Amino acid sequence: RSVLCVCDGVKFGQLCSGNSLNTRRTSDSWGQGHHGASRGTREHQGLDIKCNDGATVYAPFDVTLHGKVTVYTDANKAAINNGINLRGQGLCFKLFYVQPDRYYGSVSKGQRIGVMMPMQTVYPGITSHVHVQMCGKSDPTPYF
Repeated sequence: RSVLCVCDGVKFGQLCSGNSLNTRRTSDSWGQGHHGASRGTREHQGLDIKCNDGATVYAPFDVTLHGKVTVYTDANKAAINNGINLRGQGLCFKLFYVQPDRYYGSVSKGQRIGVMMPMQTVYPGITSHVHVQMCGKSDPTPYF
């Protein structure tokens, strides 16, 4: 029995100013940005899209904002400990390392939803990025 998803064929529009093609973080001294990459004893559960610190983050399609995401419990990472839950195009997903302009409401494709937080202050030398994670932790790669 198959499950039909209305999300088939959905593609994310530009997430970050300065990265119109949604170029992915590949490999740097902190690891790799693909879904399933090793993080010591666990697996990376999202996909990292390059985004410069302070860059504008855009809605990838018409979305509804559904509140704050707390990324870390570690106080040393407070500078980047923010994100947002979103829904749209039949998808439920989270964006990490984004300081949203607001946490609730509707945003149209291409509209600003916030800014990239200062990742270099926490992970010097990393390829700064927005982490895209599906609510069910499935692989977001097919949507890019």
